[in-house]
Amino acid sequence: MIFPKKSLGQNFLIEKNVVKKILNLLNLEKKMVIEIGPGKGALTDEILKAKPKSLVIIEKDKQLTKFLSEKYSLIKNIKIINADILKVDFKKINTEKNILIGNLPYNVSSQILVKILKYKKLETKFSDLIFMFQKEVGEKIVAKFPSKHYGRLTIISNYNLKIIKKFLVSANCFFPKPKVTSMIIHFKTKKNEIFNIKNISNLEKITKILFSNRRKMINKKIKEILSYQKIKKISKLDLNLRPEKVSPERFYEITELYEKN
Repeated sequence: MIFPKKSLGQNFLIEKNVVKKILNLLNLEKKMVIEIGPGKGALTDEILKAKPKSLVIIEKDKQLTKFLSEKYSLIKNIKIINADILKVDFKKINTEKNILIGNLPYNVSSQILVKILKYKKLETKFSDLIFMFQKEVGEKIVAKFPSKHYGRLTIISNYNLKIIKKFLVSANCFFPKPKVTSMIIHFKTKKNEIFNIKNISNLEKITKILFSNRRKMINKKIKEILSYQKIKKISKLDLNLRPEKVSPERFYEITELYEKN
């Protein structure tokens, strides 16, 4: 008997209707699919029924990896990797464009998303991402500008992801039952046609500096990033605004100028 480990943030999805709703978001037939955190395989079973070209499973828990290896031992187009997703290099998994699906551990979900967003030419590596987040994290990702949930995750996510669909998942759909509601988000990757940020780590750095005190105006913090001459080049930027009142486009423009230093 395998029990979820609290230390790994494991909550197994047990509601079949939710599993089917997730898989109905996208046609997986003959596609390359990577699943993060499969648990005992509730979602994996349905992915396999959709007849993907291949399925790679990434599971950190050694006990679960062994369980899944035995469960799917007779299936040829499945590969199971025992690894921490934050340390996985997707370039080494396969060279084709993938669909990435994951019921992400709540405690590292935003870290996993940002790790993926840091891949250069993301749109050539992944076509779609379908991830489950804690509702509060999901709200920050899908937030509109301006709104109370708008922030760093909104800005970073929207640079090269387009949100296709989202829906909430009740805590009753998991074992053990978490204390929070979850949110499924389906993203399409995209090439940003307006801005050309070379390294998403720089966007991450800029947002971190400017949001370090979100209740104060950006006029002092931005001087840690750019010279006065470069600040003057930024269109429609009011230095008396708080970071939460600065649009994503201005953050992208600031990052471009920063990278030219």
